[in-house]
Amino acid sequence: MGSHIVVTAQPKDSCEDLRAPATPSGAGESPKVYLKRFLLRPVFALCAAALFAGPASTAYASPLLQSARTKATAKRPASTTKRVAAKKPAPPPRLVGTTPVGAHSLAADLQSMLSARVKNGSWGAVVMSLSRGETLFSHNPDSPFLPASTLKLFTTTLAFERLGIHHTFSTDVLRDGDVSDGTLDGSLILRGGGDPALAGRYFGHEPEAPMRALAEMVSAAGIKRVTGDLVADGSAFEKRIIPDGWLARYLQDSYAARVSALSLNGNLLHVAITAGKSGKTAVTLRPAVSGYKIVNQSVVKGTSSSGRLSVSQRPGNTIVVSGWIGKRSGPRVYTVVVEDPAVFVASAFRAALENQGITIDGKIRFSPTPATAATVGSLSSPPLYQLAAVMNGESDNHFAELLLRNASRGAERGIVGSAELANEQLRALLSERAGVNPDALMIADGSGLSSKDRVTARAMTSLLSYANAAPWAREFHASLPVAGRTETLRNRMGNTPAQGNLHAKTGTTNDAIALSGFVTAASGELLAFSFLYNGQERGSARETIDAMGATLAAFSR
Repeated sequence: MGSHIVVTAQPKDSCEDLRAPATPSGAGESPKVYLKRFLLRPVFALCAAALFAGPASTAYASPLLQSARTKATAKRPASTTKRVAAKKPAPPPRLVGTTPVGAHSLAADLQSMLSARVKNGSWGAVVMSLSRGETLFSHNPDSPFLPASTLKLFTTTLAFERLGIHHTFSTDVLRDGDVSDGTLDGSLILRGGGDPALAGRYFGHEPEAPMRALAEMVSAAGIKRVTGDLVADGSAFEKRIIPDGWLARYLQDSYAARVSALSLNGNLLHVAITAGKSGKTAVTLRPAVSGYKIVNQSVVKGTSSSGRLSVSQRPGNTIVVSGWIGKRSGPRVYTVVVEDPAVFVASAFRAALENQGITIDGKIRFSPTPATAATVGSLSSPPLYQLAAVMNGESDNHFAELLLRNASRGAERGIVGSAELANEQLRALLSERAGVNPDALMIADGSGLSSKDRVTARAMTSLLSYANAAPWAREFHASLPVAGRTETLRNRMGNTPAQGNLHAKTGTTNDAIALSGFVTAASGELLAFSFLYNGQERGSARETIDAMGATLAAFSR
């Protein structure tokens, strides 16, 4: 039985969600509070004006009436000639899913959809029946594409494979010296383990809480004074803190935070400005950091609740605030991307120690931990499968970058983690176990933000097939957003057969939109799919992807 493409008219006031390429602080392709935003762009019809006069408007009148109207129009001043707006053209019909019966009809419908809306750009697509081991559809399956955040599926696979789903990450405090009468005769060390959960969201949503917890461990160990330095150890990861291929225009947005084994609160600093008395404002940094300088050029102006403020960062850990705020305005909080995470974390730890009454005689310095150092205390992360659910569900780039580098280190943590090493490991893993051509995969980061990432649709579906058969398949599936229900898919494919069924990883950048994951067809088959689009028609491409997802869910044979 055949099928056909179905279109329906859009509601007059319908809107189309497009994920913003730049995620403002507070929410992405962000943790959810920082990273994730959706930008609603109303779709307007173009309007044209038509002149209601002249021969065209009287084509079907009698010659006598035409003459009379022509004379009347000639006598009328030009400025008073009546104009009537033409009707607005109807919006283009919305592309929706079909109900194909049989593999041939499915392939025909999907192929038609690829060109029904999108006129420019390139598609890569593969649909596999995992239940039957059969490829149902392919379009440019071996062409390399920017994968956007669907690359996080590769990060998840490498992390689950090399670390195990119950693996945890730790941030440790150690001492290099002996303690006597409350004095540590030596240095105190903060060693980063690349824990993405070292953040206020896991400690009652208090930005200061993680460092305070570590400082309390130091106090509980009887240390009140350190005669040496505060040593920050971020040597677990490569020194590159901006992944290769990240564009300069991304770097001041919260979704593109710097990468370090010493990371705190997603490496974002919050700057709160409140209206004070006598025309002055108060500026507070959260978390509190030792050694940061605040240049406050802002003022209180008027009695309104509005304001116009600017927050910027200068070299030397200097935060500059300028502009004005009304007397009745509530606190205004701005987010700054930390330029040097190791300095930031060490400074926050020192401030927390000072708040516990612990003094450091020396300075902050950066060095690997001596082998003879003794552990004072540690904070551990939730298990990896929970972190992967945050990474994939919220499309959190910071989680992805830390998990990728941790995965490359392995459970023994004996080597330095890097994106380059992870790329080599992924190629080898998928070539050996999933039959993926190594040339079909090139990753420069763990999040998919890099302009140098390349993946083929065939490699993506081969990865999905491998993950579906792995011992950690349940956790892999559970980490993905669900159409019409959760996270980055909650507003997509609702009221279609895909709702509550299709679960997949989304991906959006300025140059790409993608969706890769799983759906159960009406026939009961489990399908794996990858839809990759590179080009500028992202809105139309997303509509196409959603229609194809609904079609897969309705497929039967």
